[in-house]
Amino acid sequence: MTYRNFKEKVFEIIQPSAEGKLASRLFDLFIMFLILVSVVSVFIMTFDEIPRTILRCLREAECATILVFTVEYVLRIWTADLLYPELSPWRARLKFVCSPMAVIDLVAILPFYLPMLVSINLVGIRALRLVRLLRIFKLNRYSDAFLSIMEVFRGKIREIMVSLFIVFLLLIVASLFIFYAEHDAQPQQFSNAFSGLWWAVATLTTVGYGDIYPVTPIGRILGAIIALLGIGMAAVPTGILSAGFVELLEKRKKKEEEDSAGQDKPEEKGFFDGF
Repeated sequence: MTYRNFKEKVFEIIQPSAEGKLASRLFDLFIMFLILVSVVSVFIMTFDEIPRTILRCLREAECATILVFTVEYVLRIWTADLLYPELSPWRARLKFVCSPMAVIDLVAILPFYLPMLVSINLVGIRALRLVRLLRIFKLNRYSDAFLSIMEVFRGKIREIMVSLFIVFLLLIVASLFIFYAEHDAQPQQFSNAFSGLWWAVATLTTVGYGDIYPVTPIGRILGAIIALLGIGMAAVPTGILSAGFVELLEKRKKKEEEDSAGQDKPEEKGFFDGF
């Protein structure tokens, strides 16, 4: 096997699996398993009293997963010229390194190596451990469900941003109104507009924690209006995403029907083909 063939084989395995590619599918399942193990270990290590045997096993598993993720990251950089064949090898590698998924891969493994390179206090190390949760976003590369979600978000990004911007404006207006309505009656609770912003978020999302609430008639009327508006505003992004998923499913169904129709279509013969 030549160097080029070996590189193409490695590239075929580490890329998201296609139909009929058993080695690629097994690799995807193995990486997904390591990601889930790594995330579960983060939760287990939050307990204060962990037996030393379990703690040692978790640390060994962490080292093993980091080693696999590091090798995977290096292999993806090595085969980046096959992912972007229109670019030169170094420009292809640079483009891959700057891609969102590659950044997630790097940030997921970097906290393991940082204490070896620079001195970090105990608080810093504990904070860096939380970065390991970013590995769960690596599942986006191996799951059709995650890919569908990202595709819907990309297709509806403008509509979602417009709806979120309207919600943001409503929060700002509500926080200012509730501040002027409640400041004199509750100067400690509504000391500034940011206190009103916290109340506006809790009310607009219809969560209602109850830690800050209006006591004046004007404030209560405003709270009722914001709560009713929150029911509608929260449904806008949900409706946009739901419509995006429906459009995506219809598009895929139409494509499958066209592909199946193209395969079932009999081959047309010319007049003289039978002679």
